[in-house]
Amino acid sequence: MAAPPVSPDPGPSRTQREITRQLIALAWPIIGVNVLQVLALAVDTAMIGRTLDADAALTGMGYGSQLVFLLMVGMIGLTVGTVAFVARAHGAGLHDRVNHILHQSTQLTVLLGVVVALAGNVLAEPLLALLGADGATMDAGLAYLRPLLTFAVFSYVNLLFAAVLRGVGNTRLAFYVALFMNGLNVVFNYGLILGHYGLPAMGIAGAAYGTVLAQICAAILMFALLNRGVVPGVQPRFKALPIDRPLARDLIRVGWPAGADMIVLNAGFLTIVGLLARVDEIAVAAHTVGIRVQALAFVPGMSISQATGAMVGMALGAGSVPEARQVVRSSLILCTGIMSSLGLLFIAWAGPIVGVFDVHPGTDLFAYSVMWMKMLGYCMPVVGVYISFGGMLSGSGATRTTLRINSWITLLFQIPASWILGFVVGLGVFGIWIAFPVAFGVKAIWGWWEYRKGDWAKVGVRA
Repeated sequence: MAAPPVSPDPGPSRTQREITRQLIALAWPIIGVNVLQVLALAVDTAMIGRTLDADAALTGMGYGSQLVFLLMVGMIGLTVGTVAFVARAHGAGLHDRVNHILHQSTQLTVLLGVVVALAGNVLAEPLLALLGADGATMDAGLAYLRPLLTFAVFSYVNLLFAAVLRGVGNTRLAFYVALFMNGLNVVFNYGLILGHYGLPAMGIAGAAYGTVLAQICAAILMFALLNRGVVPGVQPRFKALPIDRPLARDLIRVGWPAGADMIVLNAGFLTIVGLLARVDEIAVAAHTVGIRVQALAFVPGMSISQATGAMVGMALGAGSVPEARQVVRSSLILCTGIMSSLGLLFIAWAGPIVGVFDVHPGTDLFAYSVMWMKMLGYCMPVVGVYISFGGMLSGSGATRTTLRINSWITLLFQIPASWILGFVVGLGVFGIWIAFPVAFGVKAIWGWWEYRKGDWAKVGVRA
């Protein structure tokens, strides 16, 4: 069914202040969900930092985390496509269509989880070796990776349900379930990493198994709540149906660029890890610590971006391009303001923040971690600008534009610049890292240009 025709200038129906209030109301639970996810990883990192041979474990965890993210790109693409279609259908008032998209996306999610479990376990060791892992770091990376890949389907189902709820404008339920899941995660990991509650001390493997157990519990709880009608108009079904091929093709059409975009982004991170390993493996451990803080720092902006995507999709589904532009303007103000404030915090408190991970002053690990923290702080404002425009493009279905921006800047600028500055110029770790924030500045300028052109509001996404 085609979406309602979009009027060229129907006029905004709500004030900018009303749009901003709705964006905040939709974004804060997403922020809560994402903060909980990042805090769970940070807690895991802190616990592993207190185990024997912590440096090797942290380094292996750094390698493993990058590969988990890489193998997750298919699911990221599917959720982006699902949100775009669900938001359009919800904005157009097509509730049966919303549930059809939910059911079809759930089936595709389960299939994808099985593929990742099989292929991921086969490819885990050669991929870790490609990154430079060997010996103790290889053992730690595999111990962390294999459980997460084997049970990936539960993580994927949780991501899908949260995406569907975001598409219909209900983000609170996902937050409450995530709160439950992360509480379990801390308890399970405290027992399995360090050997409390009479459980075996499994070290880095315990971090993976504790996370998996929490994800399974959360997926069961979310399905049960939705099945009981907690969210009106959203009703999952536990029944296999034939795949709706036209819908699947549409989801792939919108989703694959988002997935490819994540591959490109991850290629940038993997390149950083690979280059750092060739300078000093302690820098990889520092990157692991820093990436946890970076993920936490990006949470507010990324959450507002996700809410922006949902609201842009709903506005376009209802036929209001001016309201979609209002959403983007509100998003820019919120993202840039919040991210800039966090950037100042990270610059001023870099040392104490690194100390939370039990990294001691005077060590190379501490010096590298503080360097990365301050560099992150300086780039936060431009990151806020770019991810606002990213939410706009994702919600409108213009995912190919995002892919184009990220591909050109990451592959033709960031990666070569990291190598040149780190090795040719001789700046070492600093040179490898500095290309990252500079690249985000260029992406922000390109995103602004795409907003001004307005082609994103003309992308055809069927409700």
